[in-house]
Amino acid sequence: MALNRYTRTSQLASADGLFYATPAYINVIRSGIQNGNIGYKTEITTFRARLDHIAAREYGDGRLWWIIAAASGIGWGLQVPQGTNIKIPDDIEKIIAFVG
Repeated sequence: MALNRYTRTSQLASADGLFYATPAYINVIRSGIQNGNIGYKTEITTFRARLDHIAAREYGDGRLWWIIAAASGIGWGLQVPQGTNIKIPDDIEKIIAFVG
């Protein structure tokens, strides 16, 4: 899959090392969800839910967990607490076209 969470990540130099800025994809996905341009379904997580497992189930690729994290506004943890309401974008190809 062509979509990679680091593709549009900018690097910021600092005195003690190199840090990465928030990828532009995150803001594009979040605003697409908010504006209704990206469809999604919601799910409430169960005990021991992991975003990479949900992404593997939904998209066939666990590496796309960050799309669910970005859509849901929950940060970068793979494990989320039980009862978390997440948004799962329903069309990866549309996301690729939308953020491309």
